Amino acid sequence: MDSLALDDSALMLRYRDGDLRAFELLYARHKGALYRYLQRLTRDAEAANDLFQEVWGKIIASRDRYEVRAQFKTFLFQIAHNCAVDYFRRIGRSLAHHSADIAELADMIPGEEAEAPESRASSAEVQSAFRRALDALPPEQRDVFLLYEECGLSLEEIGRVTGVAKETAKSRLRYAVSKLRAVLEPHQPASIVS
Repeated sequence: MDSLALDDSALMLRYRDGDLRAFELLYARHKGALYRYLQRLTRDAEAANDLFQEVWGKIIASRDRYEVRAQFKTFLFQIAHNCAVDYFRRIGRSLAHHSADIAELADMIPGEEAEAPESRASSAEVQSAFRRALDALPPEQRDVFLLYEECGLSLEEIGRVTGVAKETAKSRLRYAVSKLRAVLEPHQPASIVS
């Protein structure tokens, strides 16, 4: 079977059995989302690079013991989350004291079609409000929001990654989205709000 068609867990099993090409495919599929997640958590490119290498090193080290218990993506981001928590402990800070760098997320907010100066100013205002709102979220809500929006994890997977029940992850995501919407609502055109 063509390894490109295999799901991540099957690729990890093939890697466990010695197929290096399977690892290369896993790496290619997940490197971008993993790096962005670590970058947003640490707000430090050097730390994100170190953690990125640490996470992949742990994946490599655990290959002989790998068993399919969840999706590979859940396994990967659980390792990443734990490495980030350990990093913050090593530097004497908690995850709660760090804000995610969300400039890229803010840039995904649809802007005005017109390039008029007032449209650009309005768009910049919305992006700035979004950045401040995301930074102001409690760390647990921000982490769940980033895992859901940036990494594409399901609520069940987020629960496994963060060590909470699915319903707790769902509640944290709901509160995060509600708070972000409340901040952005005044910036919506009147026809959308009503």
